[in-house]
Amino acid sequence: MNKETIKVGQVTIDFLLEAADTNGAAAMFEFTVPVGAKVPTPHYHEHYDETIYGLSGTLTFTVEDKVIDIQPGETCFIPRGAVHGFNNLKQVDAKGLAVITPALLGPIFFKEVAGIVNAGGPPDPEKLRVVMTKHGLVPVVPKMQHA
Repeated sequence: MNKETIKVGQVTIDFLLEAADTNGAAAMFEFTVPVGAKVPTPHYHEHYDETIYGLSGTLTFTVEDKVIDIQPGETCFIPRGAVHGFNNLKQVDAKGLAVITPALLGPIFFKEVAGIVNAGGPPDPEKLRVVMTKHGLVPVVPKMQHA
């Protein structure tokens, strides 16, 4: 089954399984994070878990303030309610596989975010918050770092 690539800024998302493919049990997508790409604001999911599997490069996830480098063949489980975000801090593009259980996140979320992020100029944070909230993601304002 050939699915479209969704581009959100510099990050690309390729869905492999959607809710309709798994009777709602799981969704699965590959995501590529180029060097220096802008990434989503830290957030948590209210109603689903996420598992990340490293495919290439190194993805640096922060889950509940713990920094985890995910390299090819390594995994990271993010339970619902855990605040997390990610970056590519290395000098090589990174690619991961995300599994969402149950399948409460699909391509429509990324298409709606892409419509905001790809519109030109800085993305409207309020519009992003509305789309995230509608799809069960709760954005979290990062705590100020003290020097």
